[in-house]
Amino acid sequence: MFLKNAWYVACTPAEIDDKPLGRKICGESIVFYRGVDGVVAALEDFCPHRGAPLSLGRVIEGKLVCGYHGLEMGCDGKTIAMPGQRVRGFPAIRSYPVVERHGFIWVWPGDPQQADAARIPACHWADSPEWAFGGGMYHIACNYRLMVDNLMDLTHETYVHATSIGQKEIDETPSTTKTEGDEVITSRFMNGIEPPPFWKMALRGNHLPDDQRVDRWQICHFSPPSHVMIEVGVALEGHGGYEADAKVKASSIVVDFITPETETSMWYFWGMARNFNARDKALTAAIRDGQGKIFAEDLEMLERQQANLSAWPERQLLKLNIDAGGVQARRVIDRLIAAERVPAADGA
Repeated sequence: MFLKNAWYVACTPAEIDDKPLGRKICGESIVFYRGVDGVVAALEDFCPHRGAPLSLGRVIEGKLVCGYHGLEMGCDGKTIAMPGQRVRGFPAIRSYPVVERHGFIWVWPGDPQQADAARIPACHWADSPEWAFGGGMYHIACNYRLMVDNLMDLTHETYVHATSIGQKEIDETPSTTKTEGDEVITSRFMNGIEPPPFWKMALRGNHLPDDQRVDRWQICHFSPPSHVMIEVGVALEGHGGYEADAKVKASSIVVDFITPETETSMWYFWGMARNFNARDKALTAAIRDGQGKIFAEDLEMLERQQANLSAWPERQLLKLNIDAGGVQARRVIDRLIAAERVPAADGA
């Protein structure tokens, strides 16, 4: 089940610079392209002539041209022209609200009348020269909620990411979870520990020693429909930890935009935003590569987990205290999906 009346990251601008892009979002097959004046458009990926995917076509002077018989589509979903044919009377296909913001293309797969661009998450790091961002995208064969679980319970780092960001103190330090409206926040603070390899690299990147003990924090913020932002960082021990002055710490925001494709697959847009040494492009590349390897370590686990759950759908899973963040996030999702379906049920 998906929350339809919400903004999801559909793609990055680079993915539609040269040609149309077909992508399934929340079970909807959508084609994205740049229309008139380079403005992003999103239509059903379905040619009304013979049902061919419009994403196999081309964009000519802002019009989407079907690659099968040359039918031209407007950004509003209406047919425009076709060689040797009169097609302006064809019924329009569906168009989707779409916005380009914060370095991503956002789509609203639900009721277009409810699509308010003000509800796109605020990403202050994306619009400030004091911040640098590097990231990527993975297609993962698992339900999107499994990734939410993964990101809201970071104890798995000790095992899955043992050579990069994992350490025993994550297991040994309890986390706290709270819900504020539709947001779920899980926090863990570890003091006086040795930084793991990834954070040693980050300390060096901020011209700090990597051989001293540090105070480390992880603050996971879930917000619907399926976004997770994680404040992470280390500060030299004894300087205030999370509240330490920027000159003695390396801190970042792990950016996780999780977009359902089907019930058993998802698009995962990941990255890290940092506000130290922001103009160092080599550091941005090194952090992106390191983070990409970390997230790649999750892929097999999540896909094999989904395979097990699909094979044994009747099996009941344990819920432990470390699962609190994921459990609360699922409750928010379930509540919002139920509320979204009420008007449809009343109108049936």
